[in-house]
Amino acid sequence: MRRLVVAWCLGVGLTAVAGPPVSKSEDTYRQLELFARVLSYVQNNYVETVDEQQLMQGAIKGMLETLDPHTVYMPPDVFKEMKIDTSGEFGGLGIEIARRNDAMIVVAPIDDTPAQRAGIKSGDQLLKIDDEPTRAMELARAIQKMRGPAGKKVMLTIMREGFTAPREFAIIRDHIRIASVESALYGGIGYVKVKNFQERTDASLFKELEKLRGQNAGKELRGLVIDLRNNPGGLLDQAVAIADRFLPGGLSIVSTRGRDGAQATEERAKDRDTEKPYPIVILVNAGSASASEIVAGALQDHKRAVLMGVPTFGKGSVQTVIEMEDGSGLKLTIARYFTPSGRSIQERGILPDFLVGESEGVLTKTETLREKDLKRHFRGEAEGPDVTALKPSLPGNLKPWDVTDKVTDYQLKTALNYLNGSAAPAGKNTARASSP
Repeated sequence: MRRLVVAWCLGVGLTAVAGPPVSKSEDTYRQLELFARVLSYVQNNYVETVDEQQLMQGAIKGMLETLDPHTVYMPPDVFKEMKIDTSGEFGGLGIEIARRNDAMIVVAPIDDTPAQRAGIKSGDQLLKIDDEPTRAMELARAIQKMRGPAGKKVMLTIMREGFTAPREFAIIRDHIRIASVESALYGGIGYVKVKNFQERTDASLFKELEKLRGQNAGKELRGLVIDLRNNPGGLLDQAVAIADRFLPGGLSIVSTRGRDGAQATEERAKDRDTEKPYPIVILVNAGSASASEIVAGALQDHKRAVLMGVPTFGKGSVQTVIEMEDGSGLKLTIARYFTPSGRSIQERGILPDFLVGESEGVLTKTETLREKDLKRHFRGEAEGPDVTALKPSLPGNLKPWDVTDKVTDYQLKTALNYLNGSAAPAGKNTARASSP
């Protein structure tokens, strides 16, 4: 083993090295010895008695904080909450948050939840939760404070562009049952909103599509709007299953590559239960992340759908969740994902085919949070567009009709009018033979 001689003179370290180079495993063991020594000093000499479990959990969290922002350690109570999230039922406010530099930012409030009904908006800065400042608060701690029994009040202190001072929002927790898919019918054109990708989201989507066909007198849809706006992602297998539902068998959906390109995998569509080739529009925005980007990217690459909205969040990494013996969990980034054409979405997001903002002539807000704004995020393989320089662009075949007269959602209205101009005439209800 290499001998290391260190002399200190007047506060300046002078290092002399002799012997053969140290191996990587030897260096790791030395670092572990250093960790054990520091731990021993703290246990035996710190001014107060220490909680050894807290020390170890703090050490694990500190280690992972040198990695990307999506790799996190979850203590047993936080891990339990994460599993509840994927099941779609929990007590809380219904709010997605992330860190942007030293600030805690609202990614999006979940539809039809206490947070949305109270007026919380995407881009809001969350300053305090029940008078506890969030500046140094971990995300897991913030989520835990907002979760809890229904009927209890949580006070959020919010700062927003246009506010002259922070405002307090008193929000009552509710038992939130997230219906991951909702639907509506507009003159033979279907609309499905996929809120997130949790257990059985694909089955819920199929159920809603069948319901739409029933509402359409049993006839095939003239077109479909898939709304992925403010969908933060979720389970990868559900994203693959939904993309599979609209793609012919054999087509690539997503590929993943691990460290140095190793452990590459590819998911392909299966030749069963494929929807008819009616035209599709997918609505996306800066809150469309991860699994949402997988679905949008796959259908865009295969020209199976037209994308409308603004550029997506830009999370192109894959996490696996490992349950530990003590009930805690490790969410670990293990790969990057790529669309069928080989695009990496990391940091740059997906650019829609038509840029349509929330209102006519207005594309996006500069304070919107995206992956590139998160600390320690992976760099993308290609530079993304300057969102602030993008201008609205509309398709040329918009065909307004009375069905959309009362639709106040500008992006949805644009999508429906586009499909009304692209699809078969309303009286025929025949599916289009090719993708838009």
